[in-house]
Amino acid sequence: MTLMPATARAQSGPTPGGAQAINSTVFHGEDIKSVTAVTEVFGRSQRTTAAIVEYDAPIGSGMVDANAWTVAGRTVMRAYANDHAEKAAEERDGRFVVLELDPEDDGAVTYAPDVEKPATVVVSQVAPVHAVSGATYAPTETAIINTRQTNLIVDDFQQFRFTDPDTGLLLTYNLYVPKDYDQSKSYPLVLFMHDAGVTGTNPLRTLQQGLGAVSFASPEDQEKHPAFVLAPQYPVAIANDASQISDYPEVTVRLIRDLTTRYSIDEGRLYTTGQSGGCMASIALNIKYPDFFAASLLVAGQWDAAQVAPLANKKLWIIVSQDDAKAYPGMNAIAQVLEQNGAEVTHAVWDGRSDAAAFQNAVETMLNDGSDSNVFYAAFREGTVIPEGVNAGGGSGHVWTWPIAYAIPGVRAWLFEQRK
Repeated sequence: MTLMPATARAQSGPTPGGAQAINSTVFHGEDIKSVTAVTEVFGRSQRTTAAIVEYDAPIGSGMVDANAWTVAGRTVMRAYANDHAEKAAEERDGRFVVLELDPEDDGAVTYAPDVEKPATVVVSQVAPVHAVSGATYAPTETAIINTRQTNLIVDDFQQFRFTDPDTGLLLTYNLYVPKDYDQSKSYPLVLFMHDAGVTGTNPLRTLQQGLGAVSFASPEDQEKHPAFVLAPQYPVAIANDASQISDYPEVTVRLIRDLTTRYSIDEGRLYTTGQSGGCMASIALNIKYPDFFAASLLVAGQWDAAQVAPLANKKLWIIVSQDDAKAYPGMNAIAQVLEQNGAEVTHAVWDGRSDAAAFQNAVETMLNDGSDSNVFYAAFREGTVIPEGVNAGGGSGHVWTWPIAYAIPGVRAWLFEQRK
């Protein structure tokens, strides 16, 4: 989209490095074609992490200086040219200049438990920018606001509605279909069920609030484990502390059965995961449908321990925080019942502030120690999940468990390795 009519005038002048340009045209900032805001999902929020400026001619990759642009209220961390409107590890000649922004800026958050606003970037080009041809784009006279928005991974999901044949209930859901899906192949499916905090009718909330769904649909995970990812958006709470569930978890089972008739999904590799209420619903479904899921990742949940004996032979990875006033004692009670009924449970206490390498080592250690185990139970050590400056009272480790749990690749990889 051209924001203003193109204007240009020929001027002579040096190109970078002192060489005389063959084409010495100077373009004006009004010739910028568009600006796109890019968002990414983090542990408990969606944030604007880049502004992509589109020009009408290729920009030289070796001539991009981050100081040539400002973004109102934001910190430009890196700037580079690209031939596609996307972030990249390496720069290349192209019509797009990518301005990577600090995700910790005060204005970065577009969605969080207490924030909901459009992704907005206001870009000014404050110094000349050089095209591959030798032409120069002069600084903009006015700032340019984005007219487009790209949501990394979130945009890769499709939104659908399912009408349950048994109850007549309507369930809106997000579905990630593997890239280059091949009907002749068979794919696993991961079900993610959200917590009560995003209950409602906006179908994107379950994707924007954290990593529970998008981590499994990430390019890194999909390259290793191509899979369908199902993330329903529930209009009412699906579970409560009295160990009761609404109709929607069972509607979800019927939805999955419907999907297996329409896509090449391996019914021996169906997985469920969820945080808080979604974790509780996963437990309830495993009890009622003991042969449905091949394995489960249970994050920050609880259930009536008297009901969980049927799970003793299930493949489970449990993650809680010792700062969680309900889920930690609740899962301790569940683990005890599972062991009493023949489950082999491997326990570990992890530092929630571990880096990626330390978490990978912790996962490998658990798997080695529990080579005969079907249940792995990892608790984040007290005081290691709650960020500095956040009130640690009242068991607040609960909501800070899942930003860490779903960011551990080794646990997600374990899930994909399980089969019925």
